[in-house]
Amino acid sequence: MSKTVHVIGAGISGLAAATRLARAGLVVHVHEAMQQAGGRCRSYFDAQTGLVIDNGNHLLLSGNHAACGYARSIGTEAGLVGPERAEFDFIDLPSAARWRLKLGGGKLPLWLFDANSRVPDTSIGDYLGLMPLLWAPTTRLIGDTIKCSGPLYDRLVAPLLLAALNVDPPEGSAGLAGAVVRETLLAGGQACRPLIARDGLSAVLVEPAVAQLAASGPGVRFGHELRGLTSSGDRVGALQFGGEDVVALGPDDAVVLAVPPRPAASLLPGLKTPQEYRAIVNAHFNYAPPPGMPALTGVIGGVVEWLFAFPNRLSVTISNGDRLVEAPREQLAAEIWGEICRIAGITANLPPWQIVRERRATFAATPAQNALRPGPVTQWRNLYLAGDWTDTGLPATIEGSVRSGNRAADLVLAAGRA
Repeated sequence: MSKTVHVIGAGISGLAAATRLARAGLVVHVHEAMQQAGGRCRSYFDAQTGLVIDNGNHLLLSGNHAACGYARSIGTEAGLVGPERAEFDFIDLPSAARWRLKLGGGKLPLWLFDANSRVPDTSIGDYLGLMPLLWAPTTRLIGDTIKCSGPLYDRLVAPLLLAALNVDPPEGSAGLAGAVVRETLLAGGQACRPLIARDGLSAVLVEPAVAQLAASGPGVRFGHELRGLTSSGDRVGALQFGGEDVVALGPDDAVVLAVPPRPAASLLPGLKTPQEYRAIVNAHFNYAPPPGMPALTGVIGGVVEWLFAFPNRLSVTISNGDRLVEAPREQLAAEIWGEICRIAGITANLPPWQIVRERRATFAATPAQNALRPGPVTQWRNLYLAGDWTDTGLPATIEGSVRSGNRAADLVLAAGRA
């Protein structure tokens, strides 16, 4: 097997690859350009709210087997919490109508046959109209594949696909949408139980992995940015970290490049990567949710799309948020808080708040941009790519990040056995 592996980037994909390789007995060096791990999936103390908040609100599902397996491998699966059954609360703000989608707990979507479990005003036939997504190619538009109107679309399909693809659903890739539907709605309630890192993303998905790597080997070196690569034949021969900081690679050593697409393209001229990105806006409020409030509420017809109720704060996620990137912060916070009060049934002045706008949160999951995602293998036999922007078969999600890291690690291990 490879004697040493250098993982470039300590985001979720890099940590997934690194911990997997370390458990296999390899010596793993992780190099992170920033002073903290986790990338977009991290927590930090925010002085404005006086709280530890997440850089972005991320929801996992019980059917995200790679992500749940990663958490299990670093001993934190219990930190992903959620209801015992796959149930999702929704509110339509314009009409104030509320309902609960009940997906049951089995492996088959039997909930479709219960009118009280389905989206209100929908029939089984409406759900059958989603079937073309299941075999659609990634080159096809969602808007050309299914009907993008009606109660089912407005109250479930649109919010689900908007959150997953981070684009207006009709312009998204039908093939990527089909992957989401196959692994969620079609897989029954056992795959759809919502899971939240209630103690924060870093505490559950990042810090334990960093500690595990430090305990088993060299660990993560922060503030160590890769500046260049030198190759010898069909292999990477050295890593240039600036000045005279050069790491020579042995004949059996390997590299996993788990950085965002821009630095990846800079390091590997000619690498094809997505070029169009979409923003995600998150808002956090220092206000304890009222008793009995659902941990997650989907919102129809508002600026807010998903409302998360953490023990000590209320947080909001808004996908495809380019339209809000330049909005005045105070005005946006007040508007969001007004909607939260209506959703939660509370009357309260605007509490301490924070708006986090991720301008390049994910690649735009359109057919054109999906076609630009590279696979894990490069022209160099000992260099592999990882990241949610690579061709994982999924949109840019935590599950996709972990799968990409696992895939890169498995390729390193397979090359070592060859």
